[in-house]
Amino acid sequence: MISQWSRRGFLKACGAAAVLPFAGSAARRAVRRKPNILFVLVDDMGWTDAGCCGSRYFDTPNIDRLARQGMRFTDAYAACAVCSPTRAAVMTGRYPARLGITDWIHSRFQGGTIPASKENSTGYDFEGRPDIPLLTPTNALWMEHEEITLAEALKPAGYVSCHVGKWHLGPDDWYPDRQGFDYNIGGCDFGQPPSYYDPYYRRGQGSIPTLPPRKEGEYLTDREADEAAAFIRDHADRPFFLYLAHYAVHTPLQARQDLFDKYKTKPTTHQKNPIYGAMVESVDQALGKVLDVLDDLRLSENTLVIFTSDNGGLLGPTSNIPLRAGKGYPYEGGIREPLIVRWPGVVEPGSTCSVPVCSVDFFPTICQATGAPLPDRPIDGESILPLLTQSGPLRREALFWHFPHYRGRDVVPYSIIRQGRWKLIKYYQGRPFELFDLEHDLSERQDLSGEHPELVEELDDRLRAWLGEVGARMPRPNPLYTAPASG
Repeated sequence: MISQWSRRGFLKACGAAAVLPFAGSAARRAVRRKPNILFVLVDDMGWTDAGCCGSRYFDTPNIDRLARQGMRFTDAYAACAVCSPTRAAVMTGRYPARLGITDWIHSRFQGGTIPASKENSTGYDFEGRPDIPLLTPTNALWMEHEEITLAEALKPAGYVSCHVGKWHLGPDDWYPDRQGFDYNIGGCDFGQPPSYYDPYYRRGQGSIPTLPPRKEGEYLTDREADEAAAFIRDHADRPFFLYLAHYAVHTPLQARQDLFDKYKTKPTTHQKNPIYGAMVESVDQALGKVLDVLDDLRLSENTLVIFTSDNGGLLGPTSNIPLRAGKGYPYEGGIREPLIVRWPGVVEPGSTCSVPVCSVDFFPTICQATGAPLPDRPIDGESILPLLTQSGPLRREALFWHFPHYRGRDVVPYSIIRQGRWKLIKYYQGRPFELFDLEHDLSERQDLSGEHPELVEELDDRLRAWLGEVGARMPRPNPLYTAPASG
């Protein structure tokens, strides 16, 4: 965990470039020029949903090109198995449990009513219900203004910032332009688009309030790419931070007709949904368009590109094999993500890294790359520049997750620690633990908790200490719960 700088010092920071802890004149030149930042976050994209990550069904030539030109991480993790918590972690470098955003945020059309006090709830769900064993913490409805986002951290360093696509961190008063971004194109409280076709409207949900219709039928991912490319062209003369957070490949499953027709006749594997395949390829084409603009403007050499996802692939539309399960689950299929980082002159092309990294790491990494100081608060992530430059290891020993909620019929509240090859899942209802050796059992088929009780105790002690450190809100027994009669 990193913590430094007073708040006053942070707000007055001029953003002078810092000397990075690695050698190489190309790297130093890149930092002195203040690299542009392109951060591409795909919604619900699974670990194997690209050719360079093992898919033989999805055609992703631009994602694959990015991997050839940069570093691909094999053990990259989202900070949560669902979207809003991961997005908050990306923006702040802080664990969702510390932020109080531990589940996806309900939009207003889904019942996310903003109280008159404009204070996030500190209550519990399921109070008064005798059929639920645990009372679970009520999730936040927005990310607090007191949090410092990447856009706010980079502003003193002279960066212009733009959010394009899905935000899902609160309604109007907490939109991206209220959280430090200079431009907001498409960001609102929606966790999914009403429709992928202009005018992006669905009865009961309405339209995307920050993306005016412009051409009937225009595909949303294409529109996002066009807006991103326009922003780059308009701000090519100064350092920029572009956060391209696609609504795709989240439901509703809707595709461009030309790509759908292609996948209808494509040989399938364990991945076989033609609509989803078309959506993945549309994201790939969007990436290609933005990368081409960087090339055309001769900005590629001085642009740090990060490509990743916010949680595991949704079971049904895709398959995360060889990983177990998918979005929402504590298994690898729910939290392990594709991650590719390209930075010419700094990152070796075609390299791979198997060190576990997480969404919380992007904030300190980008701050270090740009010379922006860290804010006056605990930052849970660690800069991964030593990995990108292959100049040294990370200092931390473990990663953590906390999901104190129910999800569907088969996910009960849980917390996780991954330390080295070992992963411990702690459940707050039913069986207490599952322990997996990820080095020898990537698919998490063999629970070893019964064979290694001392290791379970050690990891649980560390997990409980972390939960206390970050002030995690915990589920608690429901005093009204009545177990169903047996037999």
